[in-house]
Amino acid sequence: MSEQCPRRNGLVQVYTGNGKGKTTAALGLAMRMVGTGGRVIFIQFVKGGDPCGEHKFIEKYHPFEIVRLNKGDALKQGIEELRPTTKRTFALAMESVTKGDYDLVVLDEILVAVAKGLLTPAQVLELIAKKRPEVELVLTGRGATPEIIARADLVTEMKEIKHPSQKGIRARPGIEY
Repeated sequence: MSEQCPRRNGLVQVYTGNGKGKTTAALGLAMRMVGTGGRVIFIQFVKGGDPCGEHKFIEKYHPFEIVRLNKGDALKQGIEELRPTTKRTFALAMESVTKGDYDLVVLDEILVAVAKGLLTPAQVLELIAKKRPEVELVLTGRGATPEIIARADLVTEMKEIKHPSQKGIRARPGIEY
């Protein structure tokens, strides 16, 4: 733990909702943590395909660790194809919150894994219960369950009001991915 910014009370944050910005908010928090001397791991569930802007940034500057075990495109993969990778990713997440190597652990799209039935709310609650007290934990994704919301210390819902896709504008590199 950094002497520059000691963290004694790690909380659980949830970024959910149908609006854009959940992963982006978590990346901003990761940047802030690194800026104050903290150690970060950013673990991505139910993602895959071509590298996104955050992967290219991490590759170039190495500010923190980003892990995406799924090598396929999660949008095109079926549940059974995602299941083994999700299981391995969850094991890494459990290790990351219990071992003490990180000040911030981001579990990006873990809530989508729950919504798709790849993980259960009980598994996520167990992970939260086992996390070290000083670890800040961020869970992102659409469809946070009432049990997870109740257990979290901070919940932010991203609400879509207007989106460029409604005008036929496709996802843009550097903005949406």
